[in-house]
Amino acid sequence: MALLETIAAAFKGSATARVPLAPSFISTWTPAYEASGNSRNYDYQRAIREGFLANPIAQRAVRIVAEGVGQSPISSNDDELKNLVTATSAGQSLVETITAHVVLHGNSFVQIIKDGAGSPVELFALRPDRVKILSGSDGWPCAYEYRAGDHPSRIAAEDENGWPSVIHIKAMHPVEDHYGAGSLAAAHEAIAIHNAAAEWNRTLLENAARPSGALVYDAGEGAGLSADQFDRLKGELATAFSGSINAGRPMLLDGGLKWQSMALSPADMDFATLKSSAARDIALAFGVPPMLLGLPGDNTYSNYREANRALWRLTLLPLAEKLFSALSEGLSPWFAEGELSVDLDRIPALSEDRERLWKQVSDAEFLTRAEKRDMLGLPPEETAR
Repeated sequence: MALLETIAAAFKGSATARVPLAPSFISTWTPAYEASGNSRNYDYQRAIREGFLANPIAQRAVRIVAEGVGQSPISSNDDELKNLVTATSAGQSLVETITAHVVLHGNSFVQIIKDGAGSPVELFALRPDRVKILSGSDGWPCAYEYRAGDHPSRIAAEDENGWPSVIHIKAMHPVEDHYGAGSLAAAHEAIAIHNAAAEWNRTLLENAARPSGALVYDAGEGAGLSADQFDRLKGELATAFSGSINAGRPMLLDGGLKWQSMALSPADMDFATLKSSAARDIALAFGVPPMLLGLPGDNTYSNYREANRALWRLTLLPLAEKLFSALSEGLSPWFAEGELSVDLDRIPALSEDRERLWKQVSDAEFLTRAEKRDMLGLPPEETAR
């Protein structure tokens, strides 16, 4: 209670007036699956294991987005700011890491590591599932609790100078004040269906790629197997004729037994279609054209070039601009004039679009030289020199 009173007192003395967001001091994130009472509650840790780690479609889609944004050419008018952002975070690309966090979790928390003078020297991407936002009496975040194992640590939202200590980047969530909505949650059910279909196919292969048949006992006059005979026959079938190692092994039947083969039903045959449909839903959730994931039956784009262009235009560029704008704003106390953006002229997938734009602007005789540079995203000539 003392901590809450301290936080409340600090906010009462603040010179910055803000509109209250929520009545509670501590904001907790309740996923939609859990709030709705769904029997399959959404759990981020389990979703990572079942989705990103165990599902090839989801993992490849996330890697395409994260690596695409992480390797996109960055343009900046401040070399120091650019070097800070392009440096690694714990040995990994900072931009790639925070992109993956936003896509998977819906939130990315970047801690600003400062030197003795209060200047940023490193940006560190915190694991979003370990972060809890602590809010003040007016509902606005005042600190972040980072829990690694059983050792929680509190990071103030601002230092003694009023400058930020953590940059929070989140995907839009319509009904949540502090946390964003990740694409992994939207793909949760599709991933479960895809994994179930893959497990079904694996089990089917272990049984000689066909469903089990039936052993029919015909001893005449309605006689049946005794309990001991039934258990013995069941055990022999399990040890000698089931599993991939026994696929195709001939069976010797006696004592009035005959084998009746069972074919795949239309519902069983539809598992391939179901799996393909689930894979497309996964690709849709992460904003990756199915053609780039090697999914069959996709005729939306006539070739890979168009699909790659759509990926950049609809997914990678908007996400990259979101991340770079948030980083620029969070670091603005130290880099007031610094800006980060994607250098569109260095993206091969957009070369044709940029070439067309350059030609149109160059041929526009009614535009001045300064207006042409502005339309092309170039700095004024004085700055360029």
